Amino acid sequence: MIEKIKEYLGSDADSMLTYKAKVPKEKLHLPGPDFVDRIFFPTDRNVNVLKNLQWMIHTGRLSGTGYFSILPVDQGIEHSAGASFAKNPDYFDPENIVKLAIEGGCNAVASTLGVLGSVARKYSHKIPFIVKINHNELLTFPNKFDQIMFANVKQAWDMGAAAVGATIYFGSDESARQIIEVSQAFQHAHELGMATILWCYLRNSAFKKDKDYHVSADLTGQANHLGVTIEADIIKQKLPENNGGYTALNMGNSSYGKIDKRVYSELTTDHPIDLTRYQVMNNYMGRAGLINSGGASGENDFAEATKTAVINKRAGGMGLISGRKAFQRPMAEGVKLLNAIQDVYLCKDVTIA
Repeated sequence: MIEKIKEYLGSDADSMLTYKAKVPKEKLHLPGPDFVDRIFFPTDRNVNVLKNLQWMIHTGRLSGTGYFSILPVDQGIEHSAGASFAKNPDYFDPENIVKLAIEGGCNAVASTLGVLGSVARKYSHKIPFIVKINHNELLTFPNKFDQIMFANVKQAWDMGAAAVGATIYFGSDESARQIIEVSQAFQHAHELGMATILWCYLRNSAFKKDKDYHVSADLTGQANHLGVTIEADIIKQKLPENNGGYTALNMGNSSYGKIDKRVYSELTTDHPIDLTRYQVMNNYMGRAGLINSGGASGENDFAEATKTAVINKRAGGMGLISGRKAFQRPMAEGVKLLNAIQDVYLCKDVTIA
């Protein structure tokens, strides 16, 4: 297994597999088969939340490892159905989305109320459902970027979902409303016994300067810290690609946020494992799991997905959530890609940095 992983990593194999992180792993709360007992049992979550978290941890190829492999397919709304499914029209049919998650050995499938509701009676007891309750729609002209509620928590509970998911565009003009809406929804979900997963994305044109700071470790880390503040059990975040967003946004006469220079000198380096570890640290040192997104589909999907999984695992993350790389190809190939991601978390030779 490790040889295949090294093959996918190519010239990056040594750097990715042997790097020692700046912040010691001993400070983190790491994933494991006892994660619910060790981390969530002492919290204010009720017994049914614990049951659903345990159900997700013990489903699929990664069952009992404490790691997650989730198939998310809400792109029919977020990116338009035509743009998402024209490459593989089979996935206009929601049943194929759920089948891919099951055959791919995923811990759960995340999608819209409509997608999961259309096949709930057939599949909701076979694989944990994560109902995504808000979305950004791209039909308004001109396009706008705002997460609005498409569903409510009770609808997710009625179909037997294990968890609800939501997105907040932190940094956007609409973020204050979204924080309130999602916080209230997550409280209701916990009351009903469902787990909560938050897509902690940044959205502000000012974050694009000399580089795209939507994926900076310092800004995404703070977005994560806001996410766990409203009791997200799991945080979904883009893999960090740079750092210094706060510094860049404070150049000239502007004044933005607050940061301590030790974030850059003592807590992080420019190595992707250190940048991702900073995201984990902002998840209460790993008490809330970090799952990184797999990104858009491209020519080197297997290599990119494997590298992302290695970075996430070695940084102390809890897994990967990969959609377009899997469903924008024939189902057998999609299953193979999901399994390649899972192999990283099953491989004992890929250790915590």
